[in-house]
Amino acid sequence: MSGVIATKAGMSRVFTEDGQAVAVTYLKVEPNTVVRVKTEEKDGYNAVVLGIRPVEKKTKKGTELTKYQIQKEWKVEDAESVKSGDTVKSDSVPENAVVTVTGTSKGKGFQGVIKRHGFSRGPETHGSHHHRRPGSVGMCEFPGRILKGKKMPGHTGHQTVTLRGRPVLVSDTSKGLIAVKGAVPGPNGAPVFVTIESLPESS
Repeated sequence: MSGVIATKAGMSRVFTEDGQAVAVTYLKVEPNTVVRVKTEEKDGYNAVVLGIRPVEKKTKKGTELTKYQIQKEWKVEDAESVKSGDTVKSDSVPENAVVTVTGTSKGKGFQGVIKRHGFSRGPETHGSHHHRRPGSVGMCEFPGRILKGKKMPGHTGHQTVTLRGRPVLVSDTSKGLIAVKGAVPGPNGAPVFVTIESLPESS
């Protein structure tokens, strides 16, 4: 399996064999259900669609349907080994594996240039009116407008962030938890997508 859908459980630390304390983020891997299997003959490529948190719904005709609140597709080399309805758990991400983690960063709303871009503030005294303002942004004659990409106030955060090459230091299959080295974007409880880059040699 190329990856799993998990939720951020919180940060902690893990002590290595040589006594070093390493900051980790625990991810809760709920049972992932194989929603659909795509094949090269039918869809043009091999892929597996996983989903978590099933919700039972009824159509107007009374037909019962199972929909998933969160779904994610991963391309795979061979789609014959899995079938719709299979369950994928945390044991698919073993210890010492290297993964890519994708999540949505925390939203910070509309922010000024100091918080958004790290600008310096102006003088607070001596009659200055330049405190937290961006300063001069335009031009008079040509082209007479603000160019695209100018660092200005605006919406901050709530963006897709991808972290590559993160080792898995702990894989607790009994609790469905994995510990990824370093911080992971998003608040606790937010969904993240874990893609396996490489498995340990012993696996």
